[in-house]
Amino acid sequence: MTMISRQAAEALFQEQVISTVLQDTPKSSVFMSLARRLPNMTGQQARVPVLDMLPMAYWVNGDTGFKQVSRQGWDNVYLTAAELAVIVPIPEAVLDDASFDIIGEVTPRVAEAIGQRVDAAVMFGVNRPSEWNADLITHARQAGNNVAPGASPDYYDLIMGEEGLLAKIERYGYMSTGAVASMGMRAKLRGIKSSDGTPIFKADMQGATQYALDGAPMYFPVNGSFDSSVAQLIVGDFSQAVYAVRQDITVKILDQGVIQDPSTKEIVYNLAQQDMVALRVVFRMGWALPNPATRMDGERLGCPFAYLEPAAAAATQKLTVTVNDGSTALPGAAVEVNGVRAKSNSSGVAEFQLFPGTYTVKARLEGYSPESSLVSVGSAAVAKTLSLTELE
Repeated sequence: MTMISRQAAEALFQEQVISTVLQDTPKSSVFMSLARRLPNMTGQQARVPVLDMLPMAYWVNGDTGFKQVSRQGWDNVYLTAAELAVIVPIPEAVLDDASFDIIGEVTPRVAEAIGQRVDAAVMFGVNRPSEWNADLITHARQAGNNVAPGASPDYYDLIMGEEGLLAKIERYGYMSTGAVASMGMRAKLRGIKSSDGTPIFKADMQGATQYALDGAPMYFPVNGSFDSSVAQLIVGDFSQAVYAVRQDITVKILDQGVIQDPSTKEIVYNLAQQDMVALRVVFRMGWALPNPATRMDGERLGCPFAYLEPAAAAATQKLTVTVNDGSTALPGAAVEVNGVRAKSNSSGVAEFQLFPGTYTVKARLEGYSPESSLVSVGSAAVAKTLSLTELE
C-alpha cells in the first residue's frame, strides 16, 4: 500500500514566520543616565564658569587690628561637541521583500552602539575624541583615587574601609551617587560574608529591585563598554559630571548620493544607480568634569570618582611637565592635561600617568601668559617643557 508521505508533499507546506525577531533588548548609555544633563548646546562649544578660588576670612587682632583682604576667582570649563555617526546601506529590493521592518530593527541597535561608544570614551577613554576631556579613570588616577586589590583582596575593606573607594572621594567632600562595575564584580560582591558566614551583599548591598552600594544605585553595563582590564568598579558623585547634547540622535533616509570608503576614497555604493537607500544616524554631544573649588579641595586637585583596579593594573606612561619662564622654574603653576589638573612643585614639575594617546597640555600662573601644546604619549615616558611669558 502506498500513501502521500511528508517528503512527497514537502513542496506544499507553508512555513510559519513568527512576527518577532529574537534579540536582546537594546542597551542605553549608563553614563548619560547617571550624569547631570545641561541645556542643549547652541554651537559646537559651550562654556561653563567654574569656581576656581575661594575667599578667606581672617581674625582681627585687637581693637585697632588691620583687616586682611581676600578675593574669589573663576575659571572656564568648555564642553566641545563631538559627533558619532554611521550609515547603513540597504538595497531597496531587500526592503521590499523582507517580512520585517528592517529600518525599524536597525535603528534601536544603532542607538545602542552610540550609548556604548559614549560610555567607553567617557569612562575609559576608548576612542576618545581629541577635543574631549580625559576620561574618568585618568581623572581618578591623577588624584590618587585608585585602589589596588592586592594578593588576597578583602573586597568589603577595599570598597567600604578607611582607605577604600568611598573614602577616596569623601576626603574631597564628595558622596557617591552611583557605582558602575564589571559583570565579574557581582560574584566578588556576593562572596563578601560576615564573620558568621552570612552574605553581606544580600543583606546590605542589594535592594529588592536593584543593586545598591552604600545607598547609591549600582549598575553592571552589558552594552560592552566596561573595560575590566582597566577597572573592576567605579564609584563617584556623578552629579559632578555634566554633558550637553548639540544634536540629538537624528535618523535620515538617503536615496541619492554615493558612499565612499573613508580610507581609499573609493566609491563603494551609488545609491541611485544601484537602487539602494542608506540609513544615516548622527549624534553630537560634549561632556566635562568641572571639579569646582570647595572648602575641602580649594586647589581643585581632587576628583569625585575612584576606581578599583584589576589584579594586574593597566599599564600607563609618565608625562613630566616642566613649567618655567625660559630659565627659572615656576612653582605653583596650574597644569592641565585634557582637563586633568596638577600643580607644579618647587622645581616647576608636574607629573601625570596617562594611557597612550594625544593630549593637550596647558599651563597657567597668575602674572604670566598661559601656554599650551600637544603631546603624544606612547610606550615610553614623555617629558614636556612649557615656558610662560611674564605679563608687563
